[in-house]
Order: sequence, then C-alpha cells, then structure tokens
Amino acid sequence: MRAVVWHGTEDVRVDNVPDPAIEKPTDAIVRITSSAICGSDLHLYKVLSMYMDEGDILGHEPMGIVEEVGSEVTQISPGDRVVLPFNISCGHCYMCERDLQSQCETTQVTEYDKGAALFGYTKLYGQVAGGQAEYLRVPQAQYGPIKVPDGPADERFLYLSDVIPTAWQAVKYADTPKGGTLAVYGLGPIGQFAVRVAKHFGVERVIAVDLVPERMELARRHGAEIVEWSDDGRSAAAIKELTDGRGADAVIDAVGTEAHGAPVQSAMQTIASRSPSAIAAKLMEKVGSDRTSALHTAISTVRRGGTLSISGVYGGAATPMPMMELFDKQVQVRMGQANVKAWIDEIMPLLTDDSDPLDTESFATHRISIEEAPDAYKMFQQKEDGAIKVVIKP
Repeated sequence: MRAVVWHGTEDVRVDNVPDPAIEKPTDAIVRITSSAICGSDLHLYKVLSMYMDEGDILGHEPMGIVEEVGSEVTQISPGDRVVLPFNISCGHCYMCERDLQSQCETTQVTEYDKGAALFGYTKLYGQVAGGQAEYLRVPQAQYGPIKVPDGPADERFLYLSDVIPTAWQAVKYADTPKGGTLAVYGLGPIGQFAVRVAKHFGVERVIAVDLVPERMELARRHGAEIVEWSDDGRSAAAIKELTDGRGADAVIDAVGTEAHGAPVQSAMQTIASRSPSAIAAKLMEKVGSDRTSALHTAISTVRRGGTLSISGVYGGAATPMPMMELFDKQVQVRMGQANVKAWIDEIMPLLTDDSDPLDTESFATHRISIEEAPDAYKMFQQKEDGAIKVVIKP
C-alpha cells in the first residue's frame, strides 16, 4: 500500500509499505477513505523529530470502511463506515471507565511514562502506524472505532477523530461563565472549532487571536471578535481594553509549542531537531523548552480567578512558567489530550443534523491525493496558500 512516511526532519515521503494485517483478536483493518494532516503532525515534521524513526507512518485523523475484524471485535463489522479516534483506548480499564481515554491503562506507554498510545505519533506514544495510508490496523477495535452513517461526505464526520472533540473539551474545560468572555489563542483547526463550539454553547463573546488573515476572517465569519497577534504586547493590551481592564473570564491556548516569536526557544528547537536523535531526546528531556509566547500572553490576559484551558501540544521538560502570576491571579488551569470517546454522544447529533451547524463539510481548505502529501506538509507548516485544514484522499 501507499503511505506517508517520515524519513527525517522536514523530510516526508510517500512510500510503498507492507499492507497491515490482523495481529490480535481485538484488531480491525480499515480501508482509509479520508485522513487529515493535523497541526500536531507538524511538530513531528520538525521539533519532535528526535522521537521518530525513519519509516514511521504518520497520521492520526483517519476514517474509512472496515475490511476485516479480529475474533473479539463485535461492535463493528466489515462494510461499516467508521472514524478512528487518535487515542487508542480499551474502554474497560480504570481510566477509560472514568472517561479519561487519553490515559488508558491498557495502552499506556510505560517505557516513557506517557498516557494512551496514539496513531502515528512517535515512540513516546507507542510508535503505532498512522492513518495517512491506504489501510490501517486498528488496535482495541472492540471499543475505539466510531460508527457513522452512510450518506454525508466524509468531512461531515472526519473531524470526530481529533479536531472537534479536542475543541469541545477545550471549551468545556474553559467553563466560560454565563455572560462572560472567552479568548482563543491560535486559529488553526482547533481554534476555529473552539470558536464554533463556544458559540454553540451560548458563549456571548469570543475574542480570537491570530496573525494569518485567512484564519482571522474565517473565525470572524463564525462570530468571533478578532485581535491580531503581535510580539510586542499589543495583543494583550487589546484584550485588556476589550474586557474593562480585567482580562477574559476564560482563555484557550490552541497554539502549542511552535508559537510565533520566541527566537531563542525557536533556535533551540531547530538545533535539537537537527541533532542525532539520542542527543536531541536527552536535550528535550533535560533542558528542552517550548516557544511559549502565546501561552504566556494567554496567562497575562485571563482575569483574576479565571480559567486557562490548554489544548495546544507542549513537549519541553524545562519550559519556564510564570508560577507567581498564576498563583497570585488564582487561575484555574486545565489541559491535556482530548478524551475523544467521552464527547462523542454530545457531538454526534450536530453532525447528523442536515443543517451541519458546525459547518464541517466546508472546513477543509485543501483536498489532495496521497502523492501530494509531502508538498502539503511544507505548505501547511509555512502557512502558505491559505492552508487551514488539509484532507488526504488515499
């Protein structure tokens, strides 16, 4: 089969690789019909490359048609149309029973003291082959796959794999009070859907922050007030001015480790990503630092007693945090990988509604063949051609 394969820092190719096969009775094989490129995939493209091995298959936002199931898989059958959550969870362990599927004890990667295994996401998270491919082996298929109805286009349901549950959890964790203001930093896919979900929940005022004109305009069309990002403090000042000097009641950081600015941390990430993997991993584990300009600004613009919800991915062990400011302002902080399965029952009615209230079908800006993936990674990383969401059609 053809698959998107990691070969090195900023080196993604499409290769012929062996077809997957059933390995355990809880496996399934799914023929992929759509698979998206996530902003988190861009971290593997560069800053987290020390945790990748040449030959790793990328992708954690797939859906498709079930081809084959193991003997213990009864909830899906060949021919079913399914979406695959990015986290691989069993459904019956201590964590899954508490709707913390991203911490599943059955698939936890204990070697690296990490949570549940993820599709296509480094040795830290199980080194499981990803879904930017023609076929995918799905572990824990007795629980994980989400059946969706035939009829609507893939893109009505594709974002159940990651984007919508991640945005949903971010907004839930933000817990904006009635009549309050939510600020969203970063208008990539998660930030865009955070705006839409917040408005669906009735959040009266959403202020969205980014620097890419196409992203800002898209969020504006879905009800957000826009503040343009700047490194010099003007963004923070604008949000304070819009909120009577107090700051927003709740703030979502949907940016993560590759925030714009922070030239020193950016240089450190580049050096680490181009060092031999063993050395680079030690650097990340001991002195690794994220680019935190967006996170620190988010902290500075949440009001006293407010809530900070972090959905952007961070990976630096030595990332400095303004603990005095967080403590003094009495800020509540919630964060983590989305527990995809926990939110599906709440989200699904919006996706099966013929009116498509979250406007999912028109969200993708680029639809490509699998052969175009290497160029798409470069385009997405460099924010070219209005790229917000790229969907691969294997």
